[in-house]
Formats: sequence, structure tokens, C-alpha cells
Amino acid sequence: MKMIRLTSSLRVAGTAVFAASICLTAAGLLLSRPPSLHAQPQKIIWSNQEKPIADQIRGLRGLPDDVRARTTKNLAVEIRQLPVTPNKLRLANDLANLSTEGDFGRDTLQEVATTLATALHEQPIQAKQGQPPRPYVELAQLVRYEHVQASLDDPQFAAAISKIEADNQRRQQANFTLTEINGKTWTLKDLRGKVVLVNFWATWCPPCRKEMPDLETLYKQFKDQGLVILAISDEDESKVTPFVAEQRVTYPILLDRGRKVNELFQIEGIPKTFVYDRSGKLVAQSIDMRTRRQFLEMLAQAGLQ
Repeated sequence: MKMIRLTSSLRVAGTAVFAASICLTAAGLLLSRPPSLHAQPQKIIWSNQEKPIADQIRGLRGLPDDVRARTTKNLAVEIRQLPVTPNKLRLANDLANLSTEGDFGRDTLQEVATTLATALHEQPIQAKQGQPPRPYVELAQLVRYEHVQASLDDPQFAAAISKIEADNQRRQQANFTLTEINGKTWTLKDLRGKVVLVNFWATWCPPCRKEMPDLETLYKQFKDQGLVILAISDEDESKVTPFVAEQRVTYPILLDRGRKVNELFQIEGIPKTFVYDRSGKLVAQSIDMRTRRQFLEMLAQAGLQ
């Protein structure tokens, strides 16, 4: 964490170090795309110091939340102490991707952000096709959405922060019309006067499945106060409909055939959630899975308590 301090609330699923999109690492981390969409991962040779860390990161999703928070924090410190190698940055980025899948505490996220910023300072990455590499975006999202601090004198980090703000402007102006699996049509701009929670998800996504019961509980709690949940999937209806029936989800499930709305919202990993208040203003968003407590915080910013 060196040089220029960019401190703000400037969240969000491991990407490989040199990739601009979220993919599986060779360690086998499933992040934001179904297995069929992942490119063949490159073979990674872990050192004796790195392999135990990689193994623990791979097993994070199987831990209870309190153990996972503690383990994530410890792993961030261990990664910072590694020698400078490409794998160090890879591990720092993989850990950052998984650190936001729940409510693991600000101290944990600060350690994760510090580790990723340190690794990027040690091993800067060049931009590809005019876009900041994904690890810079991961760091910027932690700062923007998880309220941690990061210091990094790197034009790619500044570009990542600018990208986030530009994406948010697009989401504020966004409008779409999609059809629910039961045939009803919904248009975002027609819902002024309601609090609208837009959630991007998929049946194959473990964090998406984990947060769905909390979304269902909140929908039942607040729908009579004007809460509308629009859960958007880009999968085939043949996959979505039986899954929703099995999960007994009652809030609207919309189908984004062709991924036009995903592209409009710049969705590169899921789950993602956006909350609009009754005036249509985008007041809260998350880059990853949220717990019931975290969803309540988001809804409170739209006036629901």
C-alpha cells in the first residue's frame, strides 16, 4: 500500500492475473461463469509455501462463516509474506474474489485489500485493449463498495476507479423491459414509487443460491411496503423454472435472453445487486453475495426499515 492514497467507499467473485475477465484458476475456484464458459486454465506450479495457501483458498466456501472470516484474514497476511512471484499476485486476487461472499467483517476485508494492493505494487500489470486488468478492478471495488482503504500509485488503479464510476452512471440511467418466467413483463422505469432491488444470479452460482432464502424472506417482509425484487438470469427457461419451483422463490424471476441487460449493467461476475429508491435513484449496490443483515442495510438506504 504505497504512494498516492485513494480513500473512499470506492465491492463483487478468482480471476487469473493476466485475464481481463473472471475465470477459473488452476486451483479450481468457481467464480462467476458456468463451467462450460471457462477457458482451459493454464497449469500453475505452486511452491511449497504457496500450495498450502492455494489449497485453503480453494476450501473457503466449505467453512462456517466465522471460521471463513478468520481464515481469510490469516491468509491475507500469509500471502503478503510470500516472495514476489506471479503466484503471489494470483493468490491475492483469488482471495479478494472470495472475500466478499458474505459478511466477514471490515477488518478482514481491509487485510485482503492491503494484500492485493501490495501485490499489485510489487508486480504491476499492463492494460490490455484499453481496459484496466481485473485485479485493479477487484481492488477498486473493495474500496468503493466495502469501505476499505487502498493506496496504489498506478495508472491502472486510477483507471479502474474511473471505470467503476462510469459503470455506475450507466446503471443510474439504465432502463430495461424483461419477461418473467410466468409471462408477466416488467419495465424498470415504470416502477417509480417502488423500492426496486435488481439481482443478477444463476442456478449454477453457489453464492447466488446461498443468498436466495434471505431475498425471499425480505421480499415477504417488505413487499406490502413497496419492495419489488427483479431477479435476472441469462439461462434457459428450462433450467430456471424447475430450480425456482424447487427453491420456492416467489419474487419475480426475469429472463435476460441474449444477455443485453447483463451487458447494460456491466455484469462481469455474479451475484450482483442494485437497489433503486422510490424516485429511481441508485442508492446501494453490492459486488457479491449479501447476507440478510447486509441486504437490510442496502434497503435502509432506500427508506425501507
